Amino acid sequence: MQPPRFKPVKAPPATLADAESVAATALAFIAEDERRLLRFLSETGLSPGDLRAGAGSRAMLAAVLEHLLGDETLLLTFTANHSLRPDAIAPLHGLLTGAGDQAR
Repeated sequence: MQPPRFKPVKAPPATLADAESVAATALAFIAEDERRLLRFLSETGLSPGDLRAGAGSRAMLAAVLEHLLGDETLLLTFTANHSLRPDAIAPLHGLLTGAGDQAR
């Protein structure tokens, strides 16, 4: 007797709220370590004041995810620490930048 076959269940598509939440979590992850934060500021050209002023904006949140996507070690560390799949970050970035709308 063979075991029953189950259809794979796909996760529901991510929403803009999901993208904002993950990006805010990623920003906190970056900010909790001085080396990570300094590197983020250096690579983005932002000042600490710019970061504080724009912390909740879509552009800033997109920049945070773009930074993660540009550093595989950082991406893998963040996703492992937060029980996320590394391949989930790029679609979330697309939602924040509007690129996800073009795929539909």
